[in-house]
Amino acid sequence: MSNPSQSTDDQAKTLRDLSSIDINTTAGNSLQATNVYAITSGKGGVGKTAVVANLAYNLAAMGKRVLILDADLGLANIDVVFGLSPLYNLNHFFSGEHELQDILVEGPHGIQILPAGSGVQNFIKLDARQKMRLLDGLDAMHNHFDFVLIDTEAGISENVTYFNTAAQEILVVTTPDPTAITDAYALMKLLSTQFHEKKFNLVVNQIRNEDEALDVYRKLTMVANRYLDISIDYLGSIPEDRQMIDAIRKQRVISEIYPSSKITQSFNELASRLCSEPAKTSPKGNLQFFWKKLLNMRG
Repeated sequence: MSNPSQSTDDQAKTLRDLSSIDINTTAGNSLQATNVYAITSGKGGVGKTAVVANLAYNLAAMGKRVLILDADLGLANIDVVFGLSPLYNLNHFFSGEHELQDILVEGPHGIQILPAGSGVQNFIKLDARQKMRLLDGLDAMHNHFDFVLIDTEAGISENVTYFNTAAQEILVVTTPDPTAITDAYALMKLLSTQFHEKKFNLVVNQIRNEDEALDVYRKLTMVANRYLDISIDYLGSIPEDRQMIDAIRKQRVISEIYPSSKITQSFNELASRLCSEPAKTSPKGNLQFFWKKLLNMRG
């Protein structure tokens, strides 16, 4: 018969040995942290999807492995921005017809995209089982990414709040338009008061000059400091550019067809800013993308 005290000592020794292992040198860096950003907005028409596409393009051009999850499950368009025609989409995954690996499509610079269906109402409101299946599906993927960018739908629907709370970081896109600023604040207020989100990142799109962007940031932080217990980090701005319309019509990202433009430089600076941010190695909650990996990293 085994000695219980000896068994306990052996378990303690095993735990100490495991704790001494450098996770960065195990399993071929398979436990490297993945930066998961939900890119969201309080209202439509602020250029959120264009920000996602161009940010992904510039991150990939820097050698980062990027996955875009199109989370606008009823009005998907990230594949259209890249000029892609996927055979399958997330509707096929949620219906059980295909796994996530089967619906991945590749964009420029090796960007991987999980496209959503357009004009299909079946999954515009995910139930608990579908949410958990998506979490498990992403955790089980053999592909490893440096960045996952989630393009949420606009507004404050249940899917929007889910994807924002499941991401490590929330990046709010707004414009200097007063209604866009008001709706951006409403989204942050909802996520803060009902879902206990305390940290937000801000990008101001379609600006005429940097002072205009900083004024938007000042307005939001002033109201947030007065009424909410949150922090807002200003990540940068994107100038208004008529070439963006041309790029959308050509179904290509502006960073690809106008690499020397001022707007491309802004996206490149934004990508560099995200690369310089330290990766989180602990989950902010149980229902979070790649939370199993983060729990492993935390030991």
